[in-house]
Amino acid sequence: MQLTGAQIVLECLKEQGVDTIFGYPGGTILNIYDELYKQSDNFLHILTSHEQGAAHAADGYARSTGKVGVCFATSGPGSTNLVTGIATAYMDSVPMVAITCNVNLPLLGKDSFQEVDIAGITMPITKHGYIVKDVKELADTIRKAFKIAKSGRPGPVLVDITKDVTAKTCDFRAVTVTDEAPVKKYHHEDINTAVKMIKASKRPFIYVGGGAVISGASKELTYLAETIDAPVCDTLMGKGAFDGTHRLYTGMIGMHGTKTSNFGVSECDLLITLGARFSDRVTGNARTFASKAKILQIDIDAAEINKNIKSNFAIVGDLKKVLSEINEKLEKMDHSDWIAKIEDYKKKFPLSYDTDKLTCPYIIEELDKLTQGEAIISTDVGQHQMWAAQYYKYRHPRTLLTSGGLGTMGYGLGACIGAKVGNPDKLCINIAGDGCFRMNMNELATASRYNLPVIEIVINNSVLGMVRQWQTLFYEQHYSQTVFKDKVDYCKVAEGLGCMAIRVTKKSEVVPALKKAINSKTPVLIDCIIEEDDKVFPMVPAGASISEAFDEKDLNEKNKSK
Repeated sequence: MQLTGAQIVLECLKEQGVDTIFGYPGGTILNIYDELYKQSDNFLHILTSHEQGAAHAADGYARSTGKVGVCFATSGPGSTNLVTGIATAYMDSVPMVAITCNVNLPLLGKDSFQEVDIAGITMPITKHGYIVKDVKELADTIRKAFKIAKSGRPGPVLVDITKDVTAKTCDFRAVTVTDEAPVKKYHHEDINTAVKMIKASKRPFIYVGGGAVISGASKELTYLAETIDAPVCDTLMGKGAFDGTHRLYTGMIGMHGTKTSNFGVSECDLLITLGARFSDRVTGNARTFASKAKILQIDIDAAEINKNIKSNFAIVGDLKKVLSEINEKLEKMDHSDWIAKIEDYKKKFPLSYDTDKLTCPYIIEELDKLTQGEAIISTDVGQHQMWAAQYYKYRHPRTLLTSGGLGTMGYGLGACIGAKVGNPDKLCINIAGDGCFRMNMNELATASRYNLPVIEIVINNSVLGMVRQWQTLFYEQHYSQTVFKDKVDYCKVAEGLGCMAIRVTKKSEVVPALKKAINSKTPVLIDCIIEEDDKVFPMVPAGASISEAFDEKDLNEKNKSK
């Protein structure tokens, strides 16, 4: 049948099972939006307040559901406003298809109004990018985009379409989309080698990254840990892959990881690395990282093998499938002496904070108690992000949405909206610092427009907390441009954007505020006023070994000895 390019776009989205789109219209993409108007029964379109919000919402939708997120934008500034969101998705391996439209084909390359080479701009931050100049190539291009976005190591794909292509017609034939099984890239002997390494270990430690969440390997991971009797730590992206309340769980690893995880990894004799990329925030000084251990690495992306840390043995493949095959060959092991040492570390070095005042850790602990780890938590980036990683106990995968690789301030609220749209029956909560909230707080208008009962918790210390922490510890308290001493009232902003607002200034107000927000049927902002000099501990100085992690007690003792 003959269809216009705009119709083909929407037919291809239906083929892929897409029913939700986040976007913002403009001149060059009007043909698609006009067709979307005619097909409004087939799609839920969420009009965000800014294109960056659309990209973050598509990202949050994808992370929380496991589906491919989709966003639309027009040419020029519309498409460039997606860039930060696309880069965020790329760094954290999030499947997303961004569809933009450009000027008519005869106007390309002539500095036409709102013309930009968005495919070229996003080339380093996408798995692939297309510019469609022929309507006959449009359907196959969109199908390829979805296949690339969700296959192997997922990531964002950009499809840019000239406006005239969306108006032209061609013959269209629908296809049935089926999920392809992951390609096996390893051999039987690889599994045997991994099993031998595990069986020979006396002090194994399991280090879990985001790949365990993406592959859906939680069940296999838990079986492995319990069978070989090994402690488990995770990265920021790996949260929820292993139950945060499990007896073998030791907490996050790295710059703001627990001492138990950092010391344990530094002393283990085998580090089983599952879907993790050895980020610099995890390893600290790469030369000393896990220096006593052999390293067994399993990852779907061959490019991650030996990129940052050299492995003794690696398997390239889908983590869920690889672990299933390894587990079949394992028998129950006993590492009680090793586990006892880890338990001793847990007792000696628990996470702690000042319980005499209102703090972010207290707020997050109370939130965890009220929700029993069943909420979807999104965060922005900074101190609140680390506290959310430390003090909320993630029991399930896809329940922490946060910008790990790019560290995008302003990510969380859009992601929270996307998560709520994709999971309407789930409680969705964004935890933000006041600095991050300022960047994309206009998305509260999106939440109120669609009456999405998301909860925005602003940890308000009137400073850029993490940057200030570094300035305090390493820059002689030179607080250059990190203090917000102005007249902005976040509660009034929220109310002005159509949301309920609650201010919290003391501990006794936290639980009532959280309960009121949770029971509300409307978007709610909770403005939590904390002290400006609260710090995240433990901490590893940049470039130091993770075994050099220090907390506030260590810091005070060091200062006393000077």
